[in-house]
Amino acid sequence: MNLDALVASIRALTPVDEREAASIAATIDRLRWPIDPFDEFAHDHHVTASAFVVSTRGVILHRHRRLGIWVQPGGHVDAGEDLEAAALRETREETGLVARHRRPPLLFHVDVHAGPRGHTHYDVRYVLIAPPVDPTPPAGESPDVFWFDFAAAQERAEPALRPALAALATETSRWNVTDYGDD
Repeated sequence: MNLDALVASIRALTPVDEREAASIAATIDRLRWPIDPFDEFAHDHHVTASAFVVSTRGVILHRHRRLGIWVQPGGHVDAGEDLEAAALRETREETGLVARHRRPPLLFHVDVHAGPRGHTHYDVRYVLIAPPVDPTPPAGESPDVFWFDFAAAQERAEPALRPALAALATETSRWNVTDYGDD
């Protein structure tokens, strides 16, 4: 993964609030540490990947199995995996949906927050487009995965996620979210 390109992409973000502004600075700093920034076993501070999955039905949220809060799909980056691939994999694992990145992929938001086991996650969030079909999470994942219109998503979501969802609602109103097929 090209860390310089990732840092440049994160720097190019316009923060939706002060929390994201602080998260941008902290994530850029974390990417400069000498320890692998993506390895959850190398350090308790690591970069994760997640996705705002959108369609004509709105945005996907799921109730996190361990934390009990409503958030977007996402999680740890596997060894040798880039963040864009991790966002796709985590989406499929947690929702059963086959989604794709916008063209070109869109890094939309970053957030630093507490994760399980005392870890700190530097979450890099992409926008994915999926067909407007019902999610089918596999066994072992949270069964509570649903499409929400943006107003309902903002009401349901974990409070720190709400400003990003508001910004995403504005942005997606300008996009074609029906182009979810393969090229």
